[in-house]
Amino acid sequence: MHPAREWTREEVLAATSKPLPKSLTTMTLALAAIGFVIWVAGLFIAPDRAWRAFHFNWLFFTVLSSAGVMFVAVQRITTARWSREVIRFMEGYVAFLPVAFVFLLVILFAGKGHIFPWTHEAYPNHEKATYYNGSFLIARDIITFGILTVMSLWYIYSCVRLDVGGSPESGASWAAGIRERMRTGFGEERREIHSTHSMQGKLAVFLALVFGYGWSVLAWDLSMGLSLHFTSTLYGWWFFMGGWLCGLTTLSLLTMAWRNYLGAEELIVEKHFHDLGKLCFAFTAFWGYLTFGQYLVIWYGNMGEETHFMRLRLIHPWKWMTVTSVVFAFLIPFFGLLSRAAKVFRPTFALFALCSLLGLWLTRYVEVYPSTFGENVTSLPFGLWEVGAFVFYLGVWGFCYTRFMDAFPRMRVTLMTSPYRDEVQIPVNPETMEPLPAHE
Repeated sequence: MHPAREWTREEVLAATSKPLPKSLTTMTLALAAIGFVIWVAGLFIAPDRAWRAFHFNWLFFTVLSSAGVMFVAVQRITTARWSREVIRFMEGYVAFLPVAFVFLLVILFAGKGHIFPWTHEAYPNHEKATYYNGSFLIARDIITFGILTVMSLWYIYSCVRLDVGGSPESGASWAAGIRERMRTGFGEERREIHSTHSMQGKLAVFLALVFGYGWSVLAWDLSMGLSLHFTSTLYGWWFFMGGWLCGLTTLSLLTMAWRNYLGAEELIVEKHFHDLGKLCFAFTAFWGYLTFGQYLVIWYGNMGEETHFMRLRLIHPWKWMTVTSVVFAFLIPFFGLLSRAAKVFRPTFALFALCSLLGLWLTRYVEVYPSTFGENVTSLPFGLWEVGAFVFYLGVWGFCYTRFMDAFPRMRVTLMTSPYRDEVQIPVNPETMEPLPAHE
């Protein structure tokens, strides 16, 4: 889908190049600093809660960012055109992943004794003693997330290069060297469009495989494995599809914010919000299906090593947090986004998107805290340390995102304005520019 009128590249760049205010960078750094101070204080006052708060917020922000990059890759797999005006807002998620990699190292080496049961509990059987062996787990998680991060950066680099290579120099000074490397060797536009499209076709498929397998492993190790006795083959899907839904709702909110800030009402139109609303609704339904599907088979299977996981989350003091997370993540957005009007009217769409994000953040809490605290608590451990860790992550994520968005073109200007933009619907050999046979 394209805007009603044809835009030139210069017009799109001019309409979307408004620099972000310095106060926004200051605010993100202030949030990160305040959250960090609170978290460090928690390390001395309540170290278990501080580390567990750090961990569940890592799960929330990291899978959200990774799923966002995967959604961008899916646009290539499906050769989507509807999202060209808005998908760059999601490509910025990749900027957090290198930081998340560092935070993962901190969790695995400095915080493991406060978070993971395999550091101080007996293994229930020989198989889990092998799988949850500390050295094996740490090594595979670092390698898995490292590969996922590198492939995500590579993919987004190829997306941004196509726009930087054909646009005048502009953007934040910190990325001037990166933009210069992107322009080096950048050739004739038509050939670059096809060669990039061809390369991304391969990268996107491999990224999808790494994403699905990698986040299944990470979900088992970093979330499900917090209860050594629990096993669910559906857990990985349920976990990373929650991140996928977070990515979509965040994109919806950011699209609204960018549209208002840039005054881009002619570029970002009602149909974009309708499409985003349909995606949020569809994956809310899918997440609810996975959630109930996992619960149902555990309920009718009635096996002790499975039912204890659900029972724990449905007794005091965890019950109402669990119920609240489901209400906000599923019930409110599902019924709220049923109508077209709720999707295209931005205040209601924003409300339901925020409800979904809140519910899924609480879901990450419910994944981590009951497993690590168990039944030996009389009141819900939720307060300053959990909010402080969230504020820290929000500030860091916001800083990474805004730095990326100030450094590169904010829309896919090449695929929006090039006369060759829709030739990619028919694959060609990027060297000869001849159409490929259908079977290739």
